[in-house]
Amino acid sequence: MLKTLSSTLLLALSIAPALAQTTPPAADQPDAPDSPGTQAIAGRSDENAMRQAEDAFGTSVGRETIGLYNSSSVRGFSPIAAGNARIEGLYFDQVWGLTPRIRRATNIRVGISAQGYPFPAPTGIVDYSFRKPGDSARVGLVTGGDSYGAAYVELDGEQPLAPGLSLGVGGAAGANEYPNGTNSRYRNAALSLRWQPFAGLELVPFWHRSETYDDEKAPSYLPRGSVLPPRIERRRFNGPEWADYRTTAMNGGLLATLRASPDWLLQGGIFRSMYADHRAFTHLLTDVTPDRTGNRRLIVDPPAENASTSGELRATRTVSKGPRLHKLHVSVRGRDRERRYDGSQSFDLGRTSIDAPYAAPQPAFVFGPQTRDRTRQWTGGVAYDGRWRGVGEVGFSLQKTDYRKRLQKPGLALATAQDDPWLYNATAAGYLGAGLVAFGSFTRGLEESGVAPSNAINRNELLPAIRTTQGDLGLRYALSKDMKLVATVFDLRKPYFNFDAGNRYAQLGDVQNRGLEVSVAGRLTPRLNLVAGAVLSRPRATGEGVRLGRVGERPVGMSRRSAELNLDWRTPWIEGLSLDMTASHSGAITATVDNRVALPARTLASFAGRYRFTLAGRPASLRVAVSNLFDTYGLELRGAGAYDVISGRLASAYLSVDL
Repeated sequence: MLKTLSSTLLLALSIAPALAQTTPPAADQPDAPDSPGTQAIAGRSDENAMRQAEDAFGTSVGRETIGLYNSSSVRGFSPIAAGNARIEGLYFDQVWGLTPRIRRATNIRVGISAQGYPFPAPTGIVDYSFRKPGDSARVGLVTGGDSYGAAYVELDGEQPLAPGLSLGVGGAAGANEYPNGTNSRYRNAALSLRWQPFAGLELVPFWHRSETYDDEKAPSYLPRGSVLPPRIERRRFNGPEWADYRTTAMNGGLLATLRASPDWLLQGGIFRSMYADHRAFTHLLTDVTPDRTGNRRLIVDPPAENASTSGELRATRTVSKGPRLHKLHVSVRGRDRERRYDGSQSFDLGRTSIDAPYAAPQPAFVFGPQTRDRTRQWTGGVAYDGRWRGVGEVGFSLQKTDYRKRLQKPGLALATAQDDPWLYNATAAGYLGAGLVAFGSFTRGLEESGVAPSNAINRNELLPAIRTTQGDLGLRYALSKDMKLVATVFDLRKPYFNFDAGNRYAQLGDVQNRGLEVSVAGRLTPRLNLVAGAVLSRPRATGEGVRLGRVGERPVGMSRRSAELNLDWRTPWIEGLSLDMTASHSGAITATVDNRVALPARTLASFAGRYRFTLAGRPASLRVAVSNLFDTYGLELRGAGAYDVISGRLASAYLSVDL
């Protein structure tokens, strides 16, 4: 791997002068689309999540991620599973996530940061900012590794081809090393074009392919009784070595923006997202006891596929009258998702020490027939956004959706389901003076609830669409020109899915999460940036199972509190040197449906340094970091009553160069 990294670095340095000498032709620029989250183009050496974050709710830039929330968890739920991903503000049914080859940044939009979106949704929005090719030639190189042995190299370039036409290319390869002792290798590549045939029209087709292979499958630990598993040794994988996961994934599509006139904006996006598992495994150590023994079980899946075509077409009319601005949006969005799965074979490998290596040869696999399902959904809607300078903002939307699903299981009759609810939302914000804004919103949505986890008897089963509601009220206060405080109370309600007494993953009742989230972000001084936040909540499950005592009132996987502090300090002693630290705290996390077990509260700290300099006359940045500074031991929840180990102290470094 080091030889590969060195060769790639030498190749990049050799082609950089040719790219840098290209003079980009002049081209007319269309007006920027009215989508939140658009950021100015910057080189890879400029990427810094702490300095670019607008709040503490979740920001990802390049290889750096900070914030209270992420794309898998917002206010206790997954916005990706709920279908709330957006590319440049346009609807995207994500099957496989976007990598930095085509993603410039990711922002989690909740509360006031979600206002301004024509059609917000409960559970927050995962807002992807696209990496569009620019009008100047550039190449960005990132290479690095960590103390576990991981190593990688990424190369991204942009090249003007003609007036109004630019090409973007990117590629990456690497090896990952995980805290449970497994490893994997990957490679990915991307192509994109930005074409402006005339002023006001921009077309951006793109394609991205990713391969993961030699991905070993470590076990999930399921203890006997209401206890946590015995201490799991980090960085130790006991096999089987042949249980390697391999997948191929792809994202592609077209973004289009037409500024037909100063008052009319047309935006459209069509996306194809898919992954194909060539072979997959589920590795379980069940009935684990304090004497460090358990029953080893391996489930092998035949080739499976999950693919979705989705997109949105939106027309926006803007009317400006003095201090008042009115926007009317008309939108049509849709998706068509197909899955092929099941047909797995299960091997019970007997009772064993959880520390004992498993070296038996690979058995013969005999797979069964597979299940197929197809989900189609069309949604049409209108939205209004009104802004009065110095007074406030109001917005509302109304949507009608048509949801249909077909499920064909081997040997059973075709099963179908459909729903066609009205969906709506309303938002308001009032300027109270002296930098103080009060805001609120209410949203009703129809969301996916994901699939049953791999350790359920109905594993991979597609769960039904659910109706959800969310309301919030809050204040935003400008502490200074560069520092903002946001405080929001929220109430989010959904059906509650988890394991029943028969280990089937199904709806057990309803869940309500009420809480308070606080964010402070910005520049404290010319040299010090702060991003800090906290969430205090009271998640509660309700329903017949709770009343009968079979289900605890605290939902699995949720914590009543979390907090994060990030500081970035530019030192006065050495020009270009900055130091940053992160401290994150999580309260106890409910681990079992009966609430008898919880992951204990923990606090993790990280420390890093970044040095910006010039390398052969090119902007460069070197970042060195140590995560889990105090080597805290902890467990990660992999489903109700299923566990894996978190990473210990880990040193990492990477070099970014804009060639």
